Amino acid sequence: MTLDLAGQAILFGTAVVANFFSALSGGGVGLIQFPILIFLGLSFGTALATHKVASVFLGVGAILRHMKESHLERRACLIILGAGIPGVILGASLILKAPEKEALMTLGVLTISLGLYSIFKPKLGIDYTPKNWTGSGLWQGMAGLFVVGFLNGSITSGSGLFLTIWLIRHFGMDYKRAIAYTLVLCGFAWNGTGALVLGLAGDIAWDWLPALIVGSVIGGYLGSHIAIRQGNTLVKRAFEATTILIGLKLLFI
Repeated sequence: MTLDLAGQAILFGTAVVANFFSALSGGGVGLIQFPILIFLGLSFGTALATHKVASVFLGVGAILRHMKESHLERRACLIILGAGIPGVILGASLILKAPEKEALMTLGVLTISLGLYSIFKPKLGIDYTPKNWTGSGLWQGMAGLFVVGFLNGSITSGSGLFLTIWLIRHFGMDYKRAIAYTLVLCGFAWNGTGALVLGLAGDIAWDWLPALIVGSVIGGYLGSHIAIRQGNTLVKRAFEATTILIGLKLLFI
């Protein structure tokens, strides 16, 4: 279906706001953006594929900002991509066949748990203490990345938050560093893979994408800028608020 100018304006504004908060907290763009696509008239499958394509450009906006002062390490990037992308492909291949309600309720409980876990661990993610990059710890970490990749391919809200908390909890990153990896690798490479698989399996509302893409780049850039400039404490609070809101949305909306 084709949107009029007012509908395109809604898409653009939604994309800016959703991607700004996602870039600040390390995930959650689908909390706002995906439901709006359905509200404006797209079917679940078309909305999911269209959202995945648009969310790639959150990663573009983040890359544009993080290129200036990035702490991303090449080896860590390759590990996250290599372990996560197979999970993304599997998740995206199965999601359109899954029982939606049960999956979303389970995900809602897990997402709220992420926020509560961070709240009750006040030191979590404040300092950078790298660990588990070799030996059995690395293999366990890669298994976790595969699971998070599966979630990224199969769900619409919050998968980046799972990657952020896994990089912090298992690999010892701080919030700002973990969010940089999440936005660049999950936002661009993982979401790009999921978008390709879903696009081949379903429909994409191509005429809806320009407004979503421009809004995604702007919101991703601005959110990344604030995250870089502020300390880990503010970013941690944004993460906690986003996870709890997304979890409640998945459970009750």
